[in-house]
Amino acid sequence: MNSSTTLIRQIHPSFIQEGRVTSQAFRPTPKDEDKLSTYDGDQIDAKSAWKHYTETLGHASDGALGGSVNECEGLDLRVVPDPEPFPEHVLIDFPSTDASKLKSDQKN
Repeated sequence: MNSSTTLIRQIHPSFIQEGRVTSQAFRPTPKDEDKLSTYDGDQIDAKSAWKHYTETLGHASDGALGGSVNECEGLDLRVVPDPEPFPEHVLIDFPSTDASKLKSDQKN
């Protein structure tokens, strides 16, 4: 994986509104632990990633979108290989905000 590697993100049907992909597809939720799951485009193409996601893993996806490692790094997002679930798995790590720390800082 290098800066030009495409990261392939599956798009759940609920992330499509009025025929357009919403930004929700690229925002981690608390259950995601501030990380987005993607595929390493150097190891798998978009069609094969979609088939793996829908057929092998049994998840819903209306398609896939890609962005580069370079784009993530330009937004200060770390890109981390995570081959534990499957070899092509990559996480985009979003910095977390410690809400309790923010509240305590506001009191001081």
